[in-house]
Amino acid sequence: MPSPTRPATGGFPRDRTTVAFYGSFVVWGWLLYSFNPSVPLLADELGISDAQAGLHGTAMAVGGILAAFTTPRFVRSRGRRTALLVACALIAVGASGLVAAPSLAWSLPAMVVLALGGNIAISSAQAGLALRHGSKASAALTEGNGIGSSIGLVGPLAVGVCVAIGWGWRPAVAVTVVLALVSAIVVSRIPVGGAMTPPHVPDPAVPEVVRARTTLPGWCFLVTMVAAVAMEFATTYWATGLVLERTGAGPGIAAATTAGLVAGMSVIRFVVGPLSLRVAPVLLLAVAFVVAIGGWAVLWTATTPTVAIVGLFVAGLGYGAQYPLSVALLLATAPGRTDATQARATFAGGLAIGVAPFALGALSDAVGTHQAFLVVPVVALVGAGVAVLGGRAARRAAVPVGDEGLGVRLDR
Repeated sequence: MPSPTRPATGGFPRDRTTVAFYGSFVVWGWLLYSFNPSVPLLADELGISDAQAGLHGTAMAVGGILAAFTTPRFVRSRGRRTALLVACALIAVGASGLVAAPSLAWSLPAMVVLALGGNIAISSAQAGLALRHGSKASAALTEGNGIGSSIGLVGPLAVGVCVAIGWGWRPAVAVTVVLALVSAIVVSRIPVGGAMTPPHVPDPAVPEVVRARTTLPGWCFLVTMVAAVAMEFATTYWATGLVLERTGAGPGIAAATTAGLVAGMSVIRFVVGPLSLRVAPVLLLAVAFVVAIGGWAVLWTATTPTVAIVGLFVAGLGYGAQYPLSVALLLATAPGRTDATQARATFAGGLAIGVAPFALGALSDAVGTHQAFLVVPVVALVGAGVAVLGGRAARRAAVPVGDEGLGVRLDR
């Protein structure tokens, strides 16, 4: 078993179970990167304020928080495959309701259902990948997120095309329903066992332990994950508005510029995954926050769509590494409690999704989108600092690898 200070080398098996878990990232990636850039367009369509439109982030957070409480228990009682199938059904129902919604009163409940399903899917899949790939979990998790963002890369472009030809944003988001059904079919063909954990049968002689005990390094990586989620969602929700405000681009072009962010995220995830097996993930995580600040600076000063896309791409190179590395490091601090720790991460991420887009939208209403975006580098600086603190805490505490073999290299 590899030590926490020496990374494993080599690749990892991409078997049918791994592919089935990756399906959750594909579905969720498409939804996020097609709907989030559509939020300013939805606000105009429904005649609501930016802050009201930002409530979709709050609704997404409610779904995430509900998923945090239900997922570990549901996985244990019904098994991971059933959890993923139910998640796909919820995604399909929620996405259908969202694209058919005539008003905010309809779209917000639909988003809660959609987010509940999406977070159950991602939580179940990420914990499953960690169990399946052990010491190479950082590579598998990063690649899974990379595949999701790569598929999602088409989302903003699809929104831009649909808007340009007069269809609006809804047809692009509706593709989520089809992807959810395909993912459910793939999952249904995977036999129960191994990482596709079966329902848990309690042993009366053995006390049940499902709660995660978070160490100081764990808290640090939980904070970096929250910072990563907050930055990503605030940017994907309101970058379209920033480009509209600063460059004079049309709505279709402005929405499509978000593809630059997703492209950067996709590229870096396929690089960082293998690299995390050779270089300390903590170091990569801290650098990712610094790179994100550089991309933000280019975006914030952009006055043309082309420069804005460049800034978003560079920011994406930072954003793309932050979330999967944070999750891999967090799960590595809690061996034997993977699903419970993932649930805590889902809860914290849900809060970040709820607060960040709404707060930036409200701030945008007050001072303009350009000035509101000044909060992004502040969050990135916090993330970088806490990542370094987490690495030092892990080194001092000599965090164990654990019985699940999550031998992610926590420090140098």
